[in-house]
Parts: sequence; C-alpha cells; structure tokens
Amino acid sequence: MLDLNLMRTFARVVEAESFAEAARRLETSRSVVSKAVAKLEKALGARLLNRTTRHLSLTEIGAAVAEHCTRMLDEAVQAEKLVASLNTEPRGVLRVSASVAFGTLHVAPALAEFLPRHPLLAIDLTITDRWVDLAEENNDVAIRVTREPPLHWVARKLAPVRRVLCATPEYFRERGIPHAPADLVRHNCLDYTRSGEQGRWRFSGPDGDLLVPVNGPLHVDDDEALSQAVLGGLGLGLLPTFIIGKDLQEGRLLAVLSDYIPVDRYVYAMYLPTRHLPSKVRVFIDFLVEHIGVDAYWDRAGEAAFKAQEALATLKRGSAHETERSHDKTRH
Repeated sequence: MLDLNLMRTFARVVEAESFAEAARRLETSRSVVSKAVAKLEKALGARLLNRTTRHLSLTEIGAAVAEHCTRMLDEAVQAEKLVASLNTEPRGVLRVSASVAFGTLHVAPALAEFLPRHPLLAIDLTITDRWVDLAEENNDVAIRVTREPPLHWVARKLAPVRRVLCATPEYFRERGIPHAPADLVRHNCLDYTRSGEQGRWRFSGPDGDLLVPVNGPLHVDDDEALSQAVLGGLGLGLLPTFIIGKDLQEGRLLAVLSDYIPVDRYVYAMYLPTRHLPSKVRVFIDFLVEHIGVDAYWDRAGEAAFKAQEALATLKRGSAHETERSHDKTRH
C-alpha cells in the first residue's frame, strides 16, 4: 500500500503549485517535500510532475493521481469530523419547530427529561402548524404530521398517527353504537374542517374506500378543541390518538369502527441533508424515538381501557337486543 503521508504531501504540492509554498503550509522544508514526491513517483513507477526552474505541471498520470489523493484527503477530513460529531457533547442552541398539537402535548413535556441529560444544550422551540423553511428560517429540526415528508428533507418516522372514531360512554348509551359507517347518519358527527373533506368522513372497508356524508352541530378547525367537545358528550369525532390516548386509556372515551380507519399519516422528525449530522440533532431525535417507543405510549392500553372496551361490548349487546325487540314489535 502507498504511504498516505506521501500522497498527502503530493496533494499539497499540487494545491500550492509550488514545493516551497507546500513546505510552508506543511511546516517543513522544501527538500523534505521534494524527496516525498520523488519517493511517491518511485513507488508508482511513473513521473507525476514536470519540473522546471520556475514552473511545475502535472503529467497525465500525475493529474489522475492528484485527483485520487485530493479525494482521499477530503475523506480523511470528513472522517475526523464524523468522529468529532459523535464524541462531542451536544452544546449550543437546538432550534426545533413542532406542530401545535403534537408539540404542545408530547414534545414540550418531554424536554424536562431530555435537557437535564445535556446540560450544555438549550432548545429554541417554535410551536406552529405552518410548514417552515429549515434553511431560510435557521431551524435544525421540524416535527410534523404528514402523509409524505418533503423529498428534499431527511425524515425519520417517530410514530403512526392513528385516528379513531370516538365518543363518551354516556353518548353511546343514549344514542346507540354505530356498527358500520352507514349508521353515522343517525349520529351527531362533529366535523374537523381542516381534513380537506369537510362534511364527509373517509373509511376503508372490505369493498374499498368509503366516503360517508356526515352531519352534526359543530364544525371546528382544531383537533384539541374538537376533543373537548367530544369529551363533553356533544357527539362523535374522528380524532388522533396522540391527542386522546389518555382519555381512551382511562375510559373517558370509547372507540368504534376501528377496523374501518386505516393509518395514513405519521409523525416525522425532519432535517436538512448533511454528510455529518450535528450531535445535538442526532441525540434529540434519538431521544424522541426512545421516549415515544416502538408502540407509541399514547396507544398502549391500560387496565381502564380494557374495562372501557368491556363496557363498550356491553353497550353493543344492549344495542343489538334493542334493535331485535324493535324488529319483533314491527313484525307483530
């Protein structure tokens, strides 16, 4: 194998276009540089430089070797930077943009666990549903809910966004349980107006996608506000579990028609492409992945959730019996 130091010296001579200038940059003597290049030529069995008293020029072989030497040195520098970024304690300011609901409910609370692990790091957190320009607005990370992240960003998937059709147990006791999307015509359906399909809810059934017209007394442009109306017993809502997961786990809300609602969005942590990810970005995203878990913590069922599902099953049985009695009365 060729001596890497000889290749480094040759690359510096080519860069400086002078033995003397290369020696100055390498902090050595001109004779040491000249001998190193001669030694490399001997090892390769080819002349790399045409030398005159006033000028150096590359031979054809020298130009090809110089290209490889320069690339090798660049890779070595990048390797040093990579190791430094992995070993360096994260420090400075990490600028994060997060969507309103997810940022408020999950990112901000998690910082109380994250920041004490990295005392040299501070976070500038912007909460907004507006799509930010990471480069122009000098943000390091954007956390967004989307179907497809922008192609020109690097995206790491944090969690699926599961939407559930839900209401309070009291609402279901009063209005009955919908057994299929078509049953929603008899229910108060509280509509999220930013879904892009106002007045219609999309489901996926055995026969493909269904777009079901819905009606209700409330139309709202914010998922968190919608969740509060549903918790108040006003009607049914299609809501993401990262907002109402705890309400499902503790039995304040019950989910129905889950088999009809596919996952079509995910939470992503996104950043601009770079050869070496800054340690502050890497540790933050790694933390979020660890904190959320393989199965997102808001989707994990607790004991109360099992009891709630038992209550829902009881409600369904009661609803079925009521329907059967109604049919019997009709027949008689």
